[in-house]
Amino acid sequence: MTIERLTLAAAELADEVGVQNVTVAALARQFGVKDASLYFHLKNAHDLRVRIALLALAELADRVAAALAGRAGKDALVAFANAYRDYARAHPGRYAAMQIDLDPETAAASAGVRHAEMTRAILRGYRLAEPDQTDAVRMMHSTFHGFVSLERTGGFRHTPRPTDESWSRTLDALDAVLTNWPSR
Repeated sequence: MTIERLTLAAAELADEVGVQNVTVAALARQFGVKDASLYFHLKNAHDLRVRIALLALAELADRVAAALAGRAGKDALVAFANAYRDYARAHPGRYAAMQIDLDPETAAASAGVRHAEMTRAILRGYRLAEPDQTDAVRMMHSTFHGFVSLERTGGFRHTPRPTDESWSRTLDALDAVLTNWPSR
């Protein structure tokens, strides 16, 4: 039993039952062992959830990097956004874990840094420099996270329009905003 194997099993459990329901006891049941035997590898449930978050950040960074290869401008924006959305849909528990507030040292060592670098690379294609890049990064993340979260919880069920069409239009609008970023 390794920490990597435990983390992957916990991530799979999070996708099934929700990250908030992942505990050391639940993971121990998965392996048919006593809780105490897992404390050799884990500090507590929070440590386990942080490990899921770090795994998810790395997995998503790998998917986004593959999607971005050779793309620029709107193509890069759409590829990034679609990789993000697809990951959140395929791995809802892992995606939720990525929202855990990491301490600064853990965050700095995580794949979250790669996400930021890739996002900023897209924004350089729109000719955005600081401090506009930071504002645009926050807008992009808010847009992606907001849409994905509302979609996941049924927030768009009140209308018959397919969410894929709204997603596409949202990305068109985001591209238009980035292309025509207001000057100071």
